[in-house]
Amino acid sequence: MMNQMLRRHFLQTASLGLGTAALASLLQADQAAAEGIPGVLTKTHFPARAKRVIYLFMSGGPSHIDLFDYKPALRKHHGEELPATVRMGQRITGMTSGQTSFPCVAPMFQFNQHGSSGTWLSELLPHTGEIVDDIAIVKSMHTEAINHDPATTYIQTGSQQPGRPSLGAWLSYGLGTENENLPAFVVLISQGSGNKTDQPIFSRLWGSGFLPSRHQGVRFRSGADPVLYLSNPEGIDRENRRQLLDGIRDLNGIAEEASGDPEIQTRIAQYEMAFRMQSSVPELTDLSREPAHVLKAYGVREDATDGGYARNCLLARRMIERGVRFVQLMHRGWDQHNNLPQQIRGQCRDVDQPSAALIKDLKQRGLLEDTLVIFGGEFGRTVYSQGTLTKDNHGRDHHGRCFSMWLAGGGIKPGISRGMTDDYCYNIVQDPVHIHDLNATVLRCLGIDHLRLTYRFQGRDYRLTDVHGEVVRELLV
Repeated sequence: MMNQMLRRHFLQTASLGLGTAALASLLQADQAAAEGIPGVLTKTHFPARAKRVIYLFMSGGPSHIDLFDYKPALRKHHGEELPATVRMGQRITGMTSGQTSFPCVAPMFQFNQHGSSGTWLSELLPHTGEIVDDIAIVKSMHTEAINHDPATTYIQTGSQQPGRPSLGAWLSYGLGTENENLPAFVVLISQGSGNKTDQPIFSRLWGSGFLPSRHQGVRFRSGADPVLYLSNPEGIDRENRRQLLDGIRDLNGIAEEASGDPEIQTRIAQYEMAFRMQSSVPELTDLSREPAHVLKAYGVREDATDGGYARNCLLARRMIERGVRFVQLMHRGWDQHNNLPQQIRGQCRDVDQPSAALIKDLKQRGLLEDTLVIFGGEFGRTVYSQGTLTKDNHGRDHHGRCFSMWLAGGGIKPGISRGMTDDYCYNIVQDPVHIHDLNATVLRCLGIDHLRLTYRFQGRDYRLTDVHGEVVRELLV
């Protein structure tokens, strides 16, 4: 009798223990979903002003001459040959190296002053003019790359050669994510109304390089199925999918024990993330609950004639509200080798209103102070015309010697301009900012010392800024 009582007591206690363990597991899962997944940094190197980043990348190279870098003296040089003393024998691309004439082209657009700072902006950016006191414009960006692929790879990864981790991957690795149900790093791509045959955008630009692959970006597409292969196939319900994943997890666990390959754990984590995203992504991408005035402010149109950029800006705000660490918007169409006056008008119509609306929306919600927003491309454009200069048409070639970008929020000093170019917008004459300096400054806003966030690969410690980069402290609050 005593043995039976002891056995019964043991089984009752054990069952309570198992139930408690199961409950604890569920509570831990809920807590993890709320708190996210940490990165390798147990704490930041400095107090962080920014917690997250929205990077508005203008793929193709916007013309700083026609948008941000106002040079009234250039109008008197319109049609004149670019002086050899300005070019100084600097290399140019193969697309214009064969030209016998390099006539200077002044902007065909008016510039106006905006805000209490009196910042000059092109008439093509009236909405940006409304937020000019919230942004810092850097007019002295520069890069060594003069072609799209190496230039984009360079500014995104710190190297012109493919294979390095992108900025978003570094942040995922260092800081992790604030929401276990969504990726730390999301990419959204839109097609502009300018150059429809612009350069392609390769997935390696949001790759993890030599970092564990769980840190690579996840591309969200437009339409009913934002993430490929996320939805269950016909005939498979959520319970079937869960059982399937459990079996795959067990098999992967056996394989990991046998091989010790850490990438197997990454695969397990990715399967689990995909399962959770089946619930989180539809809610995230459903804009039906956004008020009509918000959709109007961003310029989101039901007929999709906004090219997707306006919608992506709104999605970016929704993502960072839900704990996504890094959102990369890539808007194609800025490569104006010809027909620039028409194409750049279309590109600015695409991005001016949504970008400004994003800043206003973040500010109104109290999110701008700890969200860093970056706007710009991989390089600028030449002051001289590519092809024949006519009264109402011209093109501009690639130009890495100087270009403009703007930053806002997350520890950036608002309402300022940094750097200066010459009267031809060709060379920097004051306060140059290299793309390595930009990336070092971005990391600093997030509380990271760019010299100390490293990863050992093939016997060497790598970092985003390679062996370069200085924080531009004048941009910081």
